[in-house]
Amino acid sequence: MKKILLILFTILFFHQTASFAQTNISFVYINGSNNNDEKMKNWYENGVKKLHPTLKKRFEKNRDTKKWFNAETGIYHINEEPVIFFWGDRSKKDLDFVKQQLDISKALSPTLAYQVRNMLAKYLHDAIWVQKTHNMNPIVDNLNEVVKKEFEKGNEIILYGYSAGTFVTYNYLLNKLPYLNLEDLFNVIKTNDEIKEFIKQNPRNNTCISALADANIGMVSSDGHLYLDPSENFKKNYLNLDSSTEKVCSPVGALKGVVNFASPLVLFYSDVADPDYEFTYYNKLMMKYIIDNGLVWLTVNFREDPLGFPTTRNLTIEELSEVSKTEFEHPSGLIYDNSGVWSKRSVFFAHTAYWNARGTFSNAIVKTLVKGMRFNYDKDYQLEVLKKDNRL
Repeated sequence: MKKILLILFTILFFHQTASFAQTNISFVYINGSNNNDEKMKNWYENGVKKLHPTLKKRFEKNRDTKKWFNAETGIYHINEEPVIFFWGDRSKKDLDFVKQQLDISKALSPTLAYQVRNMLAKYLHDAIWVQKTHNMNPIVDNLNEVVKKEFEKGNEIILYGYSAGTFVTYNYLLNKLPYLNLEDLFNVIKTNDEIKEFIKQNPRNNTCISALADANIGMVSSDGHLYLDPSENFKKNYLNLDSSTEKVCSPVGALKGVVNFASPLVLFYSDVADPDYEFTYYNKLMMKYIIDNGLVWLTVNFREDPLGFPTTRNLTIEELSEVSKTEFEHPSGLIYDNSGVWSKRSVFFAHTAYWNARGTFSNAIVKTLVKGMRFNYDKDYQLEVLKKDNRL
């Protein structure tokens, strides 16, 4: 009898343990422009360390966030320490050169002109520098290594992109998420029937843009076109593609989402709205992956922030499907913008006030997630919003 009771107790114990499995979450913070010298690096890191405990507390106190973090049990834990991913030091060499040229112009220009140049170099150099593919790709690769290491520890990841750090989060989603179905891809791009049939007969796992280059299958150029390797090695390289996918793509299930803030993304990446720009095709696939796999892409800006550009008009899943001509199979994710947060700071300081106004900012992020989920998946709430917006 005792043995039977012991067995029943053991089964019950393991059942309860499995039922209440905890999800661990790592917040990874990515810096923005003008964070390349030691003083600004310290300013950024100290700001993150002040923000993180407040943000963690706001998330964990909100009941509705549990539905997203862990739909089955609602049990999750945000790690105590923030993960800081810093890329600002990489642009310092180029910026020092620009400053040298500015020093030369100081003697030749009116003081006001020099001061304007100096301000533009200070605030815009890094944003322009990081956009260049040969600068961006190594940063995104290194970020993926951080994501993979956190995932190996048992953590799921949310990326927080500040200012020009939003360019990094966007390129991470675009290049690292495994949203490419190869048979579908090669039916869309220009290639011969032999290649299409070969791919059909040799299916491979879904992959990412970075893996195509790593496997020497092809590359996506700056104009958004996919160019295939014309050599005889194409088929051989294609058969090895799964190893490249594992090596350079974001692991499936690692990323929970992205929160962009103080975001000038639309200002610098407005060309993705051009229907003739081929990256639009990949953006649609990326968006479908986000929605179908339960990821979130939030944008939260202070309304006083002159560089906080709204990313998109908030659309229902049905509207998003209609506008993008994309059919969602298992909608559970979210793309949502909240660029109307009152920081109660002046326009001159709002862009750098997210750390000081951390209570207001943390509340805004949590409310944006909850409000966005309700807008997309609570039909009664959605109906109220659409009526207020005169969209019905």
